Amino acid sequence: MDRFLEEVVVKHDRKFDEIMYWVSLLVMGACGLVALLQFMMLAYSSNLLVDIALMVAMGGLAVYTFFFRDRLRTEYEYTFTNGSIDFAMVYNNKRRKNLGALNVTKVDAFGKVSSGSFHRHTSAPDVKHLRWFLNREAELYYFAFSKDGKKSVIVFEPSEEMVGHIKHYLPRGVYQEN
Repeated sequence: MDRFLEEVVVKHDRKFDEIMYWVSLLVMGACGLVALLQFMMLAYSSNLLVDIALMVAMGGLAVYTFFFRDRLRTEYEYTFTNGSIDFAMVYNNKRRKNLGALNVTKVDAFGKVSSGSFHRHTSAPDVKHLRWFLNREAELYYFAFSKDGKKSVIVFEPSEEMVGHIKHYLPRGVYQEN
């Protein structure tokens, strides 16, 4: 029987992020308008260097806000298919960034972040930490694995159903309860 489960993790309390998203739209529009007005007034300028610097700064801020405002609406997507889990980050339901895939049969350890085994794996030197979760208060789990001789730890927030699917494919002794 195939085991397939797809989950989308969204931030529980999104009020601040939504306010910042709409504020960023206002900032983007205002900076773009100021840059456009500065450009139109360059012919009448008495201090050309200051006006060009202001125009470039406001235009740059408008462009920066345009490209990065979608990050305020970030979601994580976990797709589990027969022992393999794919991680992706989705920005504003428009852009998707694949973070990687992991075969759970090849991990060194899996368990809750609140367990002591998590601290043993993260305290080792030269461990790469990958934090693919949004809600700190959620029940967080981790994968510890080695790839090309480098140790990494992925922290994420799966549902209990996904944890059950993952446990089904884990080798004996990999699930860490303590």
